[in-house]
Amino acid sequence: MAAAPPRIALAAFMLESNGHAPPAGRAEFEASCWLEGAALAADLARPAPRAPTALTGFIRAMDGGRAWRPLPLLAAAAGAAGPVEQELFDDILARIEDGLRAAMPVDGVFLSLHGAATATVDVDPDGLLLARVRAIVGPDVPVVATLDLHANVSRTMVDQADVLVGFRTNPHVDMAERGAEAAAAMRAMLGGMRPRAGFAKLPMIPPATSQNTDDGPYADAIAFGQRFLDHEVMNVSVISGFSLGDTPKNGLSVIVTARTDAERAQAVADDVARFVWSSRGRWVASLTPLAEAVRRAREATEEPGSRPLLLADVADNPGGGGRGNTVWILEALHKAGISGAVLGMFYDPELAAEAHLLGPGARFSALFNRAETHTHSHPFEAEARVLALSDGRITGRRGIYAGREVDLGPSALLGIGGLRVAVASNRRQLCEPAMLEALGIDLATVRCLVVKSRGHFRAGFDERFPADRILEVDVPGLTTVVLARVPWRQVPRPIWPLDPDMAWAPGR
Repeated sequence: MAAAPPRIALAAFMLESNGHAPPAGRAEFEASCWLEGAALAADLARPAPRAPTALTGFIRAMDGGRAWRPLPLLAAAAGAAGPVEQELFDDILARIEDGLRAAMPVDGVFLSLHGAATATVDVDPDGLLLARVRAIVGPDVPVVATLDLHANVSRTMVDQADVLVGFRTNPHVDMAERGAEAAAAMRAMLGGMRPRAGFAKLPMIPPATSQNTDDGPYADAIAFGQRFLDHEVMNVSVISGFSLGDTPKNGLSVIVTARTDAERAQAVADDVARFVWSSRGRWVASLTPLAEAVRRAREATEEPGSRPLLLADVADNPGGGGRGNTVWILEALHKAGISGAVLGMFYDPELAAEAHLLGPGARFSALFNRAETHTHSHPFEAEARVLALSDGRITGRRGIYAGREVDLGPSALLGIGGLRVAVASNRRQLCEPAMLEALGIDLATVRCLVVKSRGHFRAGFDERFPADRILEVDVPGLTTVVLARVPWRQVPRPIWPLDPDMAWAPGR
């Protein structure tokens, strides 16, 4: 008699917590992805789902093999914000636990995790979730999870999961592939494999702008790790961490999964950790002063023959917990009389609502940040005209949002002097051309683009703005990469580069 198809429970909890940003409530998740049970199953069947890409990648890979039965529990994903409100996390945890208990017995569990969440009380929600899942299913049921490469990995996370698969690209364009890799690991465990993990934690929080994987120190570290893959070593994840989490589990991590040999897994993890530590002097931020950025913007917009230029507001990246509404660059370009630049996406629900109320063509005094309280997000007021309106619902076509539904909320394009400013009601980093195209912007005509994003824009706008036409601008914000400016509270010390003269070796 044929064996019954394996029953695999599915869930997602994805939040990158900036320790200095306002707490994340349920509204943050609902604006991005909050899907439970039948609603999650229906979303996963759509051509442009809202559920995390690693989860859909896992499902599609599993569907390519022998019959199985997916058991969708809950997908709660909020991108990046502050620590999740403890009551909300307790609710997420309870819903996943209750759903899992109701689904028992299961043959496996797959979790799409970010790995850099904190809660207003618990410092390791990802570890706690994995531990609760393990307590329900027992030691012999496979528990496999994907992690963002900005995860702050704890020993608990490694111990409670059988396999942790980290993203390998930044921008994260391999999320579906890593989900498929997790599915292959699940299939192998269903066939009897019992993997072993090695783990090395480095006291190192490199600046976010040094973590691109096309080239540079992070690309070299990942490539070094991939050299160890063979018949025994099945995965090497070099996870840079999220420095601004400001949590006791901060730090770059190396996780190695071997098919049988725990000693080999640990030896590889230590070798990769030594390589990364030896290269730490290369993991540095290089920013362009604001005055120089304005000069270059004028050159790009006014001088014949100049190539288009992109200015990245890396310190106000909504994808890292930034408010998405600081006006330092907007003020400077407006004051300098720059024309031909497009800026976005500014998070200002009140301003977007006012533009929708007034309608296309209306002229009014646009007040940015009238309801914002964070000190970095001071008000800015200027005469404006409503150029275009959108409901904010798009389907991404490039980069991390390709083929995904994204909801910006009611959005508006404002003309302010010679600038065009895109305003949204939901916090999203500008990393997808469709966000601007929905407001009628033809990127082929844009001479200067200002994006509130740290790095994912590179996979969305690379056709128009190659690496040599990108400037990362030095202005204040919650996602600053100048780590000396961060008011650290919980990060473990000593840690590099805050303590530049420290020594470290694996096992110490």
